[in-house]
Amino acid sequence: MSHLVALLSGLIFGLGLLLSGMNDPEKVRAFLDIAGNWRPELLAVMGSAVVIFALVYRVSLGKKQPWFSSAFHTPSISRIDLRLVSGAVLFGIGWGLVGLCPGPALVDLFAFDPSILVFVAALLVGNRLAHWLVGPVQQK
Repeated sequence: MSHLVALLSGLIFGLGLLLSGMNDPEKVRAFLDIAGNWRPELLAVMGSAVVIFALVYRVSLGKKQPWFSSAFHTPSISRIDLRLVSGAVLFGIGWGLVGLCPGPALVDLFAFDPSILVFVAALLVGNRLAHWLVGPVQQK
């Protein structure tokens, strides 16, 4: 059942990306261009996602176990360090330059656009390089 819930959640997430336009690099770059031709509609998408997550997370805190899993999977690392900040900065720069982050890029793979295929390939190579060069996060 947990695999079915994961599949349905991914499909709903992908559909939400498509309907909101979060998978359109031009629209995302226009959203980030606050000093130019700013398109603020993605603010509503991101804001509603944050509000819904906050509400569901708050409700989940009172539960002993999730509905379709044996345990909650929460982050075990809570420190803010150079690794986290530098990763966030690199992610933000990439998002701003390309107009895509990994979720929308995976949705856009089905368009078979060569630029998206290159982006996802570079994303995977970069992920593996970071894992190899920096290593996995050491939990304390």
